This record gives sequence, structure tokens and C-alpha cells, in this order.
Amino acid sequence: MRKTNAAVYWVIIGLLLLTIIGLVFKFMVLGTTEVAVDGRQAVVLDPAERALVLNEMRQMLTATQSVLEAVERGDATAIVKAARPLGMAAAQNVPATLAAKLPLEFKLQGHSVHEDFDRIAMDAEALGDVRHSFQQMNAVLKKCVACHAVYQITAAPATR
Repeated sequence: MRKTNAAVYWVIIGLLLLTIIGLVFKFMVLGTTEVAVDGRQAVVLDPAERALVLNEMRQMLTATQSVLEAVERGDATAIVKAARPLGMAAAQNVPATLAAKLPLEFKLQGHSVHEDFDRIAMDAEALGDVRHSFQQMNAVLKKCVACHAVYQITAAPATR
């Protein structure tokens, strides 16, 4: 009788572990996506979450414009001022519930871009070489284009 109980417990533990692994895979790796009409992965978010992500992208686009304008003027200080707020500090503002809905590759790419903005600010401050900042910004834009080629942000249908 004792061996039977132990076997039942091990089966229950195994099933619980499989459930946990499945949930982790679903929320940490896959996120909440579906195939969009244009073939990209549509990341399905609540309207407020979608607004937050799109706002962050607009901030990155504005910072990119500011960095490029500063490069044109040869103003390394302005590059630092434009890039620094979009570094890893900005990534800390993403709610965990939103992060769970994002596919792993999307999160990794976003994390990488935030790190790039930190690096652009640090290098502009340390080196003062605006041409280097321009090359760094070009690399960031390639990541943006690659991400936008794969993903789109879609609002979940409103529930009543």
C-alpha cells in the first residue's frame, strides 16, 4: 500500500511539473501571438498594453531622430541627452503582465535595443565621436526593421 501511495505522489508531482513547464513555455517563450493577415506574428495585447508598447516605440523613434540631428550638428552632448532615457532604465517600466504576453524573441530584441541606447549614450560621453554614434544608431535601426518585419502589435477584441 505504501508503494502505491508513493507512486501516486510521484505521478502527481510529475503532472504538476509538466503543467508548470508548459505555462512557463507559454508565457515566457511564446507570449500571446497569432498569425496576422500579412504573415507576421501579431502580438495580441489589451488596448492599454498596446498603447504602452506603441508609446515606447514612438519614444525610441523620437530619440533616434534626436540622435541623428545631434550627429549632423556634431553635438555629442545632445546624443547623450537623447539616448540615455531610452536605455535599460526605461525597460524597467514594463509591467510583468505585459512582459508575459510578449514572445521571447521580441523581449530579447527589445532588451538589446535598450542596451544599445545605453551604449550609445556612454560612448558619446566617453569618446565624443559622433560618427561612431551614427554607426551605432544604424545598427539599432537594423534591429527595429528586423523586428517590425516579424511582429505587429494588435489589440485584443474588447470584452463586454
